[in-house]
Amino acid sequence: MSKIHAAITAVHGYVPDYILTNQELETLVDTNDEWIVSRTGIKERRILKGEGLGTSDMAVPAVNGLLKKRGISAEEIDLVIFCTTTPDMPFPATANILANKIGAVNAWGFDLQAACSGFIFGLTTGAQFIENGKHKKVLVVGGDKMSSIINYEDRATCIIFGDGCGAVLLEPNTEGYGIIDSILKSDGSGAQYLHQKAGGSVKPATHETVEAREHFAYQEGPAVFKFAVTNMADVAHEVMERNSLGADDVAWLVPHQANKRIIDATASRTGLSADKVIINIERYGNTTNGTIPLCLWEWESKFKKGDNLILAAFGGGFTWGSIYLKWAY
Repeated sequence: MSKIHAAITAVHGYVPDYILTNQELETLVDTNDEWIVSRTGIKERRILKGEGLGTSDMAVPAVNGLLKKRGISAEEIDLVIFCTTTPDMPFPATANILANKIGAVNAWGFDLQAACSGFIFGLTTGAQFIENGKHKKVLVVGGDKMSSIINYEDRATCIIFGDGCGAVLLEPNTEGYGIIDSILKSDGSGAQYLHQKAGGSVKPATHETVEAREHFAYQEGPAVFKFAVTNMADVAHEVMERNSLGADDVAWLVPHQANKRIIDATASRTGLSADKVIINIERYGNTTNGTIPLCLWEWESKFKKGDNLILAAFGGGFTWGSIYLKWAY
């Protein structure tokens, strides 16, 4: 019997209409366009505006677009894995809220939280349910409304993050296409450098935590950059080496869009030329769990069946990982 791989059979994405430019940020904090672009590569990011709108509201159009593209109904979905750092609420899971909104009445679901590496972790997790024969159609969603946890008076973070969401469908494949290998890693000692201090069980919300602005993302940029630039590059190289892949064998590098310099370092470590590296950070910033599926969505028409793709990400926690997959369509 042929080995079952979990193949991506459809992808779609969604970004909000509102564009937050570097020029607008100049009016909010002490920064400027040249400084932001030279250090991050970001020129603008999308922001979800509107009362009562959360991460699931970006996921609905992304998933509906995917279902239409694949020609299936939501009732056919077995499992929803929602990778997010900004769930609609602490509970219930945003996966369940999304399933209800789209009519995935036959699916069970859960949220997966691994910061910016969440989508990589979610893809690998979803693949297990396909490979063991338990499920036929697994929806993996990566999305974040980062604007909900960003302090727009903190120039260390507000220039980086944006809102957006992407989704992929995983289905069984016996022709050798799909997720071939993955390497996932984490190191909790990095929590001090990138976290949200309040709002959890250690420090529940109080008037004091709100006034102290402890419900926003906190980042020590230099420490995070130093760790990310090495580990994201190394793990991408490791998954290639483990599968005897040289730069000529890889069609595309799909890196997490955190910082242009980290992306460049990963490309350099893997030996891949710039024309093989997918980059949209200049338009969307860092959408956390949304970056990789949004890249897949935007470049979908350029992928060819059998293309070797290397996905790589790094996130708070710290978390990092890489996936080697063969494009299935």
